[in-house]
Amino acid sequence: MHSVYVFDAYGTLFDTGAAVARHAGDLGESGRILSEIWRRKQLEYSWVRGLMGPADRDFWQLTEDALDYAFKKVPSADPGLREKLLEAYRDLDAFEEVPGTLRALKEREARLAILSNGSREMLKRAVRSAGIEDLFDAVFSAEDCGAYKTAPAMYELVTTRFRLYPDAVSFQSSNRWDIAGATQFGFNTVWINRGGEPDEYLDLPPNAVLADLRSLPNLV
Repeated sequence: MHSVYVFDAYGTLFDTGAAVARHAGDLGESGRILSEIWRRKQLEYSWVRGLMGPADRDFWQLTEDALDYAFKKVPSADPGLREKLLEAYRDLDAFEEVPGTLRALKEREARLAILSNGSREMLKRAVRSAGIEDLFDAVFSAEDCGAYKTAPAMYELVTTRFRLYPDAVSFQSSNRWDIAGATQFGFNTVWINRGGEPDEYLDLPPNAVLADLRSLPNLV
């Protein structure tokens, strides 16, 4: 057991496809590709903004920008659904195993935290709507350091707050690029490979790979 378990939020704790899934009937066949483009551009915008320097647009603004682009890229999708999709994104579903996994770790007296590119308001609403806000000792947002992952300053938020060395932290993310950044920083990393994707950062391997979070409390 590690003393602190840190989780990425979007794609790791919360299902980023849930917003589109709730409106699948209205979107029809356009829904799948719209969801893929929305998520891909959201991440791309954070990387580009991060390379430019201090994050001058928060993650919610990037989420809106990415959806607007997705609608332009998929003209068959009704842009009149924009506000409904954004509202659904504010209250994304947590993956089924998340509450049980977090409670199991808390029962073992582990400290838990979220480390996310999400804005403070996004994260506050997400954990509240999922009913898991009482399980976290800290929620770290990119707004807290003015940078996006994989900037070292993001991961340093954890070590500074808990006053420990990186190797005392178990960091979980479904994003392989995030795992690469956290591994480089010195965290023990667990890649939650929900989609069965091939590895792409072979020089920065995770300590473990899991299909979901269910077996995380059993890892040594």
